[in-house]
This record gives sequence, C-alpha cells and structure tokens, in this order.
Amino acid sequence: MLYGHLNGFPLSALGRAQAAAVGEALRPAGISRIVHSPLDRAAETAEIIAEKLTPRPAFETDAELREAEFSRYLQGIPYWQIPVRRPLWVVHKAKRGLLPGDETIEAMGERVLRVVRRLAREHPDETIAIISHADPLNSAWILLDGRPQNEREMHRSGIGKAGMLELEMDGQTPKAWKYIPPPQVQKPASAAA
Repeated sequence: MLYGHLNGFPLSALGRAQAAAVGEALRPAGISRIVHSPLDRAAETAEIIAEKLTPRPAFETDAELREAEFSRYLQGIPYWQIPVRRPLWVVHKAKRGLLPGDETIEAMGERVLRVVRRLAREHPDETIAIISHADPLNSAWILLDGRPQNEREMHRSGIGKAGMLELEMDGQTPKAWKYIPPPQVQKPASAAA
C-alpha cells in the first residue's frame, strides 16, 4: 500500500533494521542535528538513527521535507491497484506537474535543497542528517546532477530506502555529492513472511 502523507504507519522491521544500520554508519560523522519530514515514518527513522549517535543530536522538523504532494492522491491504495483506481497516475507519470496538486521534479527537488541551504546558513559548522522521502530526494539529486527532469531519471538512479545522498557544502552552495547505497542488513524474521 502507498502511505503517501498518511500518518500512523510505522517503519517495518526491515526499515527499523536499516535505520539502525544507518545510525551506526553515521556514528563517526559527528552528526549534531537531524532534520526530518513531519511524517511518522521519517520521525521514527530520525529517532532510531539518533539512538546510535553520541552525543545525541538536536532534532528539527521541516515541512519542506514532506513526501511528494501527488502521493496524497495515491495514498491508501495497494500498488497493483493504482493504474485502475487512480487513473490520473498515468498523466503524472507522463509529465509531473501538469495536474493540480502535482509538483514538478524541480519543485520537489528545490524544497529539499532550500532546507539544505537554510541549514548551511544557520549551522555552518555542523554536520547534519536530513530525512525526507524517495521522490523529493531523487528530485534533489537530479537537480544537483543537472540531469533531465523526467520519469526515467527519477528511477534510473533512484535513492533506495535507507540510501543516503551525502552533500559537501561550500557556504550555501553544494560543492560535491555522492550516493551511498542502503546498508546491507539481515532481513528480520518478522519481515521474512
């Protein structure tokens, strides 16, 4: 099922294990602040990551890191039913931003990059983790790379669940970035079924 903007859906056992592994991987980075989307699953991810860090980082919620707006139209529907029950999905996939309530790749990516620039300005000497969702993060990566803003690019080099996009900033300007794939974790027994 697509969760979209719905709250009340915690991470799966696999998601919790991946978040813990991300926290372990970030331990040497000296994360001092975690800024996350207001959705429950992003807040839970932030909390699990923070449990692995010492000292405990400051927390901040930023609505700009929210899930893609179009996901409100899709939320609550099993993936396989989307083309039948949500026919405007075809228009969305053909050209994001044409429909009311849909965002272009540029609009989504800019939401995330505005947060990055704000944090670089307000906390220039801190190492900060930002937790958002797949479409906004993929969009930001497309903008950083200067790749074509189309559906193919959204999925060609997509950020996987628990994957990270590491940015090095020069003031408020992204200087370098790289993708770090999701950590390899053993699938928890509760997720194996």
